[in-house]
Amino acid sequence: MITPAAIVAVASSAALVILGLALILTVWRVVAGPTLPDRILALDMLAGIAIGFIAVIAVKTGFSLYIDIAISLGLVGFLATVAFARFVLSRGNIKSKPPTAAANGNTQKRRAGGKKR
Repeated sequence: MITPAAIVAVASSAALVILGLALILTVWRVVAGPTLPDRILALDMLAGIAIGFIAVIAVKTGFSLYIDIAISLGLVGFLATVAFARFVLSRGNIKSKPPTAAANGNTQKRRAGGKKR
């Protein structure tokens, strides 16, 4: 008969292998990502994979402090993702041309003396 400890050992080893494969594929997406949002999403995924690694190690070792570390990493990862998203939104559309002065209403006006600013 298979013991519960053996099942947990096999399952945690399988989980570590799957998380390792996910880590390799995600690092590849960070390096080769065609756009900035792809890279940001991959960095968020790296935080999730790290949380998974920590959770599996916590189950494998029985040391419950690792769960607190995983929760704090999740909070930090969430804040980093929000900061990156705000950064991308503040940059605007990269592919569009910069607006012209006439389109913004920033044309140079003449002073009373007829001189330009």
